[in-house]
Amino acid sequence: MYPFKSPRLAAMLAALLLAGATGAAFAAAKARKPAGLERYGVTVYSDLCLQKDSGEIGGQRVTLHRFAEADSVIYEFTAGALSWPIVASDVNLDAATGAFDFTIAGADSEERTIVGKFSKDGQTLTLEGDYCGGNVRMPMKLSRVRDFGRPLKNCTPCPPMPEVPAEPAPAAEAVPESSLAPAA
Repeated sequence: MYPFKSPRLAAMLAALLLAGATGAAFAAAKARKPAGLERYGVTVYSDLCLQKDSGEIGGQRVTLHRFAEADSVIYEFTAGALSWPIVASDVNLDAATGAFDFTIAGADSEERTIVGKFSKDGQTLTLEGDYCGGNVRMPMKLSRVRDFGRPLKNCTPCPPMPEVPAEPAPAAEAVPESSLAPAA
């Protein structure tokens, strides 16, 4: 009736098979990385680059610290040289949508809110705002940094500025024909 001579041996083999399958499933789940942002830990997003002609650093870096109690941000930007790290206040992150904003106080003590959005896989952070001198409306894409020892790549030059069309000269007021006719 049983292929094994002892029901006890069959039960032990079934238990061993179940334990092996459970262990394999657990290992596979542990190896799989979660999609998007991790709930805890530190991630760094950066678009820092080297200006080819001057050798100065350009771009910005956002370091996101995720704790159980709250999230915090350290923000760095360049203005010829990399700024001192600025600890942001009022950090808001919606992990479901990827919406992200934080407030910093600049050197002139004026508060500024930086708004952005994380990609679904958590590999890029796109910050809203003017890029390339404030004249061209471009979002700033910061990639997640995984290799902290890699050299900086060269900065991409800004696209040429679109020419502003000249305003047409105001048209001369139309003069009625009756006023142009010679007086009799």
